[in-house]
Amino acid sequence: MNKFLADKLADVIALGPKEYKAFCEIDRKYFVPTGFESKAYEITPLPLADDSTISSPLTIAKMTHYLNLENVDNVLEIGCGSGYQAAILSKLVRRVFTIDRICKLVEIAKERFKKLNLYNINVKCDDGRFGWKEFAPYDRILLSAYIDGIEKELFNQLKEGGFILAPVKKGNKQIITRFYINGKKEEIEECEFVPMKKGIEKILKA
Repeated sequence: MNKFLADKLADVIALGPKEYKAFCEIDRKYFVPTGFESKAYEITPLPLADDSTISSPLTIAKMTHYLNLENVDNVLEIGCGSGYQAAILSKLVRRVFTIDRICKLVEIAKERFKKLNLYNINVKCDDGRFGWKEFAPYDRILLSAYIDGIEKELFNQLKEGGFILAPVKKGNKQIITRFYINGKKEEIEECEFVPMKKGIEKILKA
């Protein structure tokens, strides 16, 4: 079934061989909420908690593809959620760092990574808007929730030649955009993400 999902994604977006293999190897059923297992291989987002979601596999595939991960060593993801995106990235780069503001989701993601023997993922609960300075600089920084603007501190944690990939609000739309240190930006396509929130949530809301 997981190959079935990878094939469906490959019909829509031109996944590279390594990207396709990653989607075959990481089974989405381990990341969907209890009660939604039957929808694990559908191209649809699913609810988590506190208005968070596990993104559609197609969204994950697009963001992974747009990161251009060939010869990339490390990625910082802001918005761990279920951990599915980080798990995919772990098959494509040497080290993944991922943050979520909802501490319970971080605990659950850690358990999933351990169960799947994904030991190259580092995860913590924090306000991800300001990145993870301890392990900077990063080749890529991925935001998995939409924002109005990117904090300067994130650019300070980016390697020369790297970029930030983020869904950014522009008028009434959200646009997936690459941001570079030199001020250059590339708008890729419209999208729909949940908003990035401030602070840390230690208690998981239903």
